[in-house]
Amino acid sequence: MLNINKTKQLFLSFTTLVGLFFAQAALAICPVCTVATTAGVGLARWLKIDDSITGIWIGALTISMVAWTIDWLKKKEIDFTGMGTIIFAIFYFLVVWPLRSFEIIGNQYNILWGFDKLILGITVGTIFFYLSEELHKRLMKKNDNKPYFPYQRVILPVGILLILTIVFYFFTK
Repeated sequence: MLNINKTKQLFLSFTTLVGLFFAQAALAICPVCTVATTAGVGLARWLKIDDSITGIWIGALTISMVAWTIDWLKKKEIDFTGMGTIIFAIFYFLVVWPLRSFEIIGNQYNILWGFDKLILGITVGTIFFYLSEELHKRLMKKNDNKPYFPYQRVILPVGILLILTIVFYFFTK
């Protein structure tokens, strides 16, 4: 039987490998952002950073993988009604279910603002990573499909995630 720490390491390793596997297949959200997000998750768990902060990075990584998968399927000319919703649900189930199964999610002492810290972080990370991509698209549209600054597509989401990390670090204690 695996111990919890070994299982966490295996889960993070698997997530990283899946991210790297898809990195060349589709580019819905830039691979550098996803690799940075994956590194953030691994580092946060290794450093035993609060689960709300780790959740921010898990949520961002997950929504990135959802976008990549949808883009990849569309490139393969696979498209059907509700595809985005179904893929979203599958990915979040695949992330949350193992965390719940290993009692990483659901600990009554791991609550912030009435929510499980990891679920709260995943939700915040998902929303803000998605919004950062939308911001990037709007900025590009306003500027004749050119970025306002080099690496805008990387700096916006990772910068927003870093700001959220700092906010959660200082204001959730």
